[in-house]
Amino acid sequence: MILKVTIDEKTYPLEIDNEMISSAKEIFSKMDIDMDQGWQMSRTWVDAPNDTQRCQIVADKMLTAIQQEKTATVGLMAAYILNKVPGIKAVDIDTSGDMLLTELIM
Repeated sequence: MILKVTIDEKTYPLEIDNEMISSAKEIFSKMDIDMDQGWQMSRTWVDAPNDTQRCQIVADKMLTAIQQEKTATVGLMAAYILNKVPGIKAVDIDTSGDMLLTELIM
């Protein structure tokens, strides 16, 4: 599966295999448990992030991982998004400081 990630008009096509998604389900569960406690999304506190907001949170983590060249983390975050939103094609990550503006593209 390929997830296209766009940051400041530069697109990164990330190829994630189904095996990685399947093998990381326990990690995804832990991530969801963490987000179940609520999350500070830029200036807004969200008590119970929905699936879109969870993907926006994860996309923000992916942005940091890309900037820090942590390829394993980038792949894991992409796998989470592909698992959470079947059929997703791309993520346009906002870099203005408001993760709520990150777009999920079907």
